[in-house]
Amino acid sequence: MKKINKQSVQKYNEALKNEQPLYRVSQVLEEAVNPIITTNFRPYEVAILHLITQVKKDIPVIWCDTGYNTIQTYKHVEYVRELLDLNLKIYVPKQSVAYRNVIMGIPELDNPSHALFSEQVKLEPFKRAMKEWSPDVWFTNLRKGQTAFRDSIDVLSYGANDVLKVSPFYDYDDNQLDEYLEQNNLKNEFKYYDPTKVIENRECGIHN
Repeated sequence: MKKINKQSVQKYNEALKNEQPLYRVSQVLEEAVNPIITTNFRPYEVAILHLITQVKKDIPVIWCDTGYNTIQTYKHVEYVRELLDLNLKIYVPKQSVAYRNVIMGIPELDNPSHALFSEQVKLEPFKRAMKEWSPDVWFTNLRKGQTAFRDSIDVLSYGANDVLKVSPFYDYDDNQLDEYLEQNNLKNEFKYYDPTKVIENRECGIHN
């Protein structure tokens, strides 16, 4: 990004503070060279997927499928993929669920093996995807109030990977997203499970 760099990101956040999500997306995409969006198809992900594809239909949609998603989530993936004609790119772990179930299962948070588990099922596929696509802009559905870390960022932020992270719905609560879904006739899905996080307000390591 030429204009929205680490030195100017605060200024752009101030400018976008009272703007609508669609405007935020449009402004960033004017400068983006190689944008992507990542998703886990958890609740409310359909909102950001709909939002971004209204502006850039063919944007690569990166999904790191842990292999532990619920039946409802997998069905939701197909619903959203067909509805929005997503340019979906799926990344999976190098080890199968069956193999891992024998070797370690799903370790508890206080088990030393949980770090290796998280690396295998989510972090390694994510790092592989980011290396292959080398994006300059990364759209996510991070929102204020989800975790302590997410409270510390803004609509625009830079992480350790030096990629501009854009969270268009950053200041939206669930009620506002419910309105967005209703206005655009979009279905949500709440039966979601992430074995790397276990508890709702814990980061898995991708964003922090």
